[in-house]
Amino acid sequence: MSLVSVGNVLIDREVLLAEFACDLEHCRGACCVEGELGAPLTPSEAMQLQALPETVVRMLPEKSVRYLRRHGAVEIYQGAPYTRTIEGRECVYACSRGGITFCAIEAGFREGLSDFDKPISCRLFPVRVRRKFGLDHLVYQQLPICRSARKLGGERRTKLVDYIGKALESAYGTEWVSSLKAFLDSSPIS
Repeated sequence: MSLVSVGNVLIDREVLLAEFACDLEHCRGACCVEGELGAPLTPSEAMQLQALPETVVRMLPEKSVRYLRRHGAVEIYQGAPYTRTIEGRECVYACSRGGITFCAIEAGFREGLSDFDKPISCRLFPVRVRRKFGLDHLVYQQLPICRSARKLGGERRTKLVDYIGKALESAYGTEWVSSLKAFLDSSPIS
């Protein structure tokens, strides 16, 4: 594994080489259901979740609303905040329509019910932000549930960094994304 540095962010070369495009028809939104822990949150996201508008909470299934009322919006694991999960499985903010799981937070944002989009870690998925040498370190998490997304990305020739481009801009800014694109244009990655 080799690293690239763009600004103050370290990036695994796999992030830059990968092709990816979510394929909800195949995965059915499994990223909102699979796993043992919820989505990593920034401290400000944790505060926003605790003040999520009631109009968004009402979008949730009744079992999720009960769970939120009983256990709260945020789970702390090893000192870091995460979205709450129901019995260590699906995210408490997961909803389902037509057999596809989606995020109620994101739906509320898109419908203008909230000014909070889903957590940045969800928008960056399947890229995860780790810390290395005191810097953010972007790592590509190749999970079996995203096999069809890798295939679709390859068929469409969609680079992972382009697919998550808006999320990268939210996380690091337009200037950083411009630097990333300039680096990719000037340096063939292999």
